Amino acid sequence: MTSVTKKKYVRTEVLNTYDLPRNEQKIVKILRSCGNNLHEVVTPEGDKFLASMPTKFRKYVWIKRGDFVVVDPILEGVKVKGEIAIILRKDQIKHYKEEGVWPKPFSDSNEKVESHSSNSDEDDLFVNTNRCDYPLSSSEEEEEDDDDEAG
Repeated sequence: MTSVTKKKYVRTEVLNTYDLPRNEQKIVKILRSCGNNLHEVVTPEGDKFLASMPTKFRKYVWIKRGDFVVVDPILEGVKVKGEIAIILRKDQIKHYKEEGVWPKPFSDSNEKVESHSSNSDEDDLFVNTNRCDYPLSSSEEEEEDDDDEAG
């Protein structure tokens, strides 16, 4: 299988998988990347552990802090206690919520990220969670209005 064909199949699997997690699988949130394809994750109960990225995803799919994934447990693992099975996108998260399998502790944090985008057309755009939105004071708003009129 060529790399282009493999990339196509991996992309199709990631984008079009709406399988609900099985009994042993868990929905977790990515806290940080630790290197060597390991990611620190947190469960809805607050347990933190390392999860590994499987080889099929490594060159084709990137995940960042705050993303949600479904993890298969590794029972014999000491530090690495899970392997990423499904990387969840926004439409997949919406499907999980409709089915009632989405954990309540994660629904609060997910709504905060979605509240940053004011327009429904901007839902697909990346939201920088590292930048704080500071409200402008009335004097700053007047200065911006003056600059707009001058230009």
